[in-house]
Formats: sequence, structure tokens, C-alpha cells
Amino acid sequence: MASSSLVEQIELLNATHDAYDGVIVDMKDPMDSNVFATMLKASISQWRQQGKKGVWLKLPIELANLVEAAVLEGFWYHHAEATHLMLVYWIPKTPHTIPANASHRVGIAAFVMNDKGEVLLVQENNGTFKGTGVWKFPTGVVDAGEDICAGAIREVKEETGIDAEFVELLAFRQSHNSFFGKSDLMFVCMLRPLSFKIQIQNSELAAALWMSLDEYAAQPYVQKREQFKYIAKICSAKKDSNYIGFSTVALTSGFSFKKNYLYCNNHN
Repeated sequence: MASSSLVEQIELLNATHDAYDGVIVDMKDPMDSNVFATMLKASISQWRQQGKKGVWLKLPIELANLVEAAVLEGFWYHHAEATHLMLVYWIPKTPHTIPANASHRVGIAAFVMNDKGEVLLVQENNGTFKGTGVWKFPTGVVDAGEDICAGAIREVKEETGIDAEFVELLAFRQSHNSFFGKSDLMFVCMLRPLSFKIQIQNSELAAALWMSLDEYAAQPYVQKREQFKYIAKICSAKKDSNYIGFSTVALTSGFSFKKNYLYCNNHN
């Protein structure tokens, strides 16, 4: 009884309740770490009495002084962004069911073909392909909150100056342990060019050009690597109208009135 009274006397942390019997604490104001530790301990006691389970603690980078106090209380890192760190805690004496952080990075490879059957290819200034002389499709990473189809259009524009529109998703591949232990999804997107004059992004590319698909596919680098060779085969089949990919259909989900894209074979 005395312990319960003591908790009531201590100011508790502001928290919102989530849909899974947990709480979310979004810290914003500066606080002494000792005061925070006391409030956190009292808050957890209160949440335990309320039958709460997971605790999500969001600390902006300006409140990095509170991290140690949280860790000493039993919190662990869940994920970090440029401006904040998210820590989590499990109240019940049972195995936790807190979902893991995002496991995949999403990238695109753009197959941009003009009316002559030529494809847009680049040579990179950085990374694995730097200095190899290999001509490849423009590639890049999809931004947070960005659709795959939009990411492909943006990457092509940024790297080559070419305006384009999305046609179809031709294929995708999954790989593992590719980026700091994360898995990787790469979506091969077919785009239709709306402009043709190339203006390369010098920080990313050494060169860019239009080349016949057959010449691209004949490169020793492509021929010696099964995945590259198979993707070139798919693109060739698409050029000859012998392959149908996935197009976009904008639909609402059961959770929001905002439309998102379903990628499907929508050809009747």
C-alpha cells in the first residue's frame, strides 16, 4: 500500500496507449537523467498495475543524456533514425512479442527503353561498379514513404536527367545480409522515356548512354552472372511482347481512405 501511495506522489511520464495493450512515451522536453530515472520507474510500476505490456520510448537526439537511465531500467534499442532513438521494454514476465525493426531495404533497377529498342544505361562513379567499365541499369534506394514506381522515376531523373513514366514491374529479387545485416529487395521496373537528352549526375555517374538491348546483354559481366543474364532475358522478352509484368492499380485499404498501389497483372 505504501509503495502504491509513493507512486501516486511521483509525477509520471506522459504516455499514449497503443492498440496492443502497450504505451508510447514521446519525450520532448529536456530533463535531468536522475529525475527521468525516478519518473520512469514509477511509470512502469503504474503501467504494470494497469496490465500494460510493451513500452515504446522515443528519445530525440537532444535527449541522449536519458539513454543510460533507460537502459539501466531494462530498455533495449529497437531502432534509430537521424533525429531520434526508439527503445523498448516488456513489462510482463513472459517472452516479449514486440516486433523486430524493419528487416529489408527496398531498391529499384530501371529498365528504360525507347522506341528504337535502346535502353538507358549508366556507368557508376562509386561502389562495386566503379572503374569496371560495366554498363548497367540505373539503380537506387526507395525513400521512406515513396512508392516503388515513383522511386524508379525519381532515380532515373536524378541520375540521367531523363523524364520517364512507369510501365510495369517486371521482376524482383530478395537477398540477405547485404546492408549491415539487413535483407534487400530489388524491383526491376520498366519505364517509358518522356525525354531523351541525357544529363548525368556527376557525383553518381561517370557516363550514361542509349545502347541496344542485345549489346547490353552481350557484355561479359552480364553473361557470366546468372541473375543479370536472366533479367536481360526477361527484358528481351518484354521488348518482343512475350512477357507481361505487373502494373499499378490505386486502391484504398481496410485501414485508410488513402489510396496505395497494388502491383498486379491487370491485363485483360
